[in-house]
This record gives sequence, structure tokens and C-alpha cells, in this order.
Amino acid sequence: MKYNVAILGATGTVGQRFIEILKDHPWFKIEVLAASPRSAGKKYKEACKWLLKSEMPEEIGEMTVVNTDVQEVSKAGNVDLVFSALPGDIAGPVEEEFAKQYPLVSKAKAHRYDEDVPLLIAEVNPDHLGLIPVQKERRGYDGFITTDPNCSTIQLVLSLKPLEKFGIKKVLVSTMQALSGAGYPGVPSMDIIDNVVPFISGEEEKLERETLKIMGRFDGDKITYADFKVSASCNRVNVSDGHLECVFVELEQEPSIEEVKEAFRNFRGEPQRLNLPSAPKNPIIVREERDRPQPRYDRDAEGGMSVVVGRVRKDPIMTVKYLCLGHNTIRGAAGAGVLSAELLAAKKYI
Repeated sequence: MKYNVAILGATGTVGQRFIEILKDHPWFKIEVLAASPRSAGKKYKEACKWLLKSEMPEEIGEMTVVNTDVQEVSKAGNVDLVFSALPGDIAGPVEEEFAKQYPLVSKAKAHRYDEDVPLLIAEVNPDHLGLIPVQKERRGYDGFITTDPNCSTIQLVLSLKPLEKFGIKKVLVSTMQALSGAGYPGVPSMDIIDNVVPFISGEEEKLERETLKIMGRFDGDKITYADFKVSASCNRVNVSDGHLECVFVELEQEPSIEEVKEAFRNFRGEPQRLNLPSAPKNPIIVREERDRPQPRYDRDAEGGMSVVVGRVRKDPIMTVKYLCLGHNTIRGAAGAGVLSAELLAAKKYI
């Protein structure tokens, strides 16, 4: 049996990634595409400017887009699950209306910090799904909301989780973030050509706050945030896809560099144990070359679902430093959402 899914914000960049990942998915079938009123009523191929290297699936192009309204989506198809790729500034109330009726996996920022909403990275904090029954009881929902973190947060936290056993005290991270993270049309060419923009609105705050919620402890009723410190500095660079991060970590212990690399290499989570369809065999790949990872060469590792780590070395001020790279619109966006949905299905929340 396949679950029928609706995609909200289907014409945007992340919506397109959802379509690309879901079109041949063994568990999910695209049933409804929803977007803004200016797209509603049109065939998808007429409403959408396709921005991916892959071709728009022909059958998807022929589907009629409906308005992002729970009643319109309900009329358009028999839906079991909703993916939201809506802009953060409009997602909040719309997602709440859908969650009254449907399980909803959101890439938007609107509900990430709600006390009763999981902020999920499938390999890192699957136990936080225990918030779902708490949320349903408090809000009276038949469905629920789960959220995925910011793209830059996902790769950072995936790389931090294996280091947790050494005791994390402080984290400094400086990002070099790809243009696709700004959506379409994104950063004006005259701002980014021959340039680096050392500011991304709200990005540093997301990294610093989301990391602590995800790595926090679920006590059966709420999340207690992790108690280490995170400091972030975020930059936009002239790269199409793939966020590169310089990470510095102070640990309570003093592991050797080989012990740190082994922790990265051996890391597995619930998606790998359950053999979920989108789960990368290796959530973290360690490169030994002195000049890797690089976006052009490493962003598509395991279909863009793995985080690539390199230049792991001792730090004279902190304990260890390294670079990590993730594909921001796959592992950092739609791919993470699909993996979250697979975990929800495997755990019988759908």
C-alpha cells in the first residue's frame, strides 16, 4: 500500500525537490499539488518554472494545481499525508488548519520552536516523535505537525551527534551557504558575483537555537534544550548548491583525531536500522584528502542525503575542528522531509 501525499508550495524550489524525490517513491504517491491562488487551476507545467537539472515528470506536469486550502486539497484527492514547502511567513496558520485533519511534515520555520512540535532529524532525535501524542491531546488535532530544521542546522547537528559521547561544551560554526538556499530568484547577481555576502537574515539565530532543541532531552512531556553553547556566523557564497561549514568544537574529553573520525564513520541512526528507502547507508562520509569536502564534488554523496566531513584536526583553542558539507535542498530540505515521513510511517504515526 502507498500513502497518498499532498505537497503545499509545490511550485517553489523545495516543492520541486519534493516532486523529484517522491515521483518514484516506493511508499508515497503524489496525489495533490497545491500552491498560491495565482497558480491554482493551472496545469503544473504552466504554473511552475522548473529549476532542477532533472526533467519535470510528464505526469506531474499534467496535474492541476489547487489552492493551498484544506478544503480544496481534501476535494482534490484522498490524502494521507501533507508535505509543506510553504514560505515561513505564511505557513503558520495554514499548517495548523491542515494538522487538524492530516499528518503534516513541514520544512517551514513557523512551528519549529513550538513546545509540542518535534524538530526532527531522523538519525538524531527520533524519540522526539513522542511529542506527537502530547500535541494532539493539547490541540485537539486529528493530525499533527512535525518540522524539519533549517538546512544549515541539519548538516551541523548530524556531524555533532557522534561527538556527543565525548561531551560537547561549545560549538563555533562559520557557514558558506549556496545560492539555492535563498530560493528563486534569490540573491541579485550584482550582489553575489565577485563577492561574498556576510549576512543571511535570521540564519545565525536558527543555527544557534535549533541545534539545542534537536539535541535536547525529551522527558515524556517536553524538550529540555541541550546545555552547551553554539555561536554561528553565516555567509552567502557564489555556489549553486551545497552548504560548507567550518566547525570548531570544545569537548569535555580529549579524543584522538582517529577516534573522532571513527565516531563519524560508525554513526548510524534509526533510519539505517530500519532500512528506510531514503536513508543513506552512511549518514556521514569522512574524506581524507586535504582539500575536501568541496560543493562541486561532494554535495551529491549518496543522492545528496549524506553529510561529508573532512579536514578533521586538533584545534589549539577548542578541541577539534573540521569542515562539513551538505546538499541544502536535498538533505537540508526535501530529502530530510521525506526521510522524516518514512520514519513516521515506520513508527505507525501515519
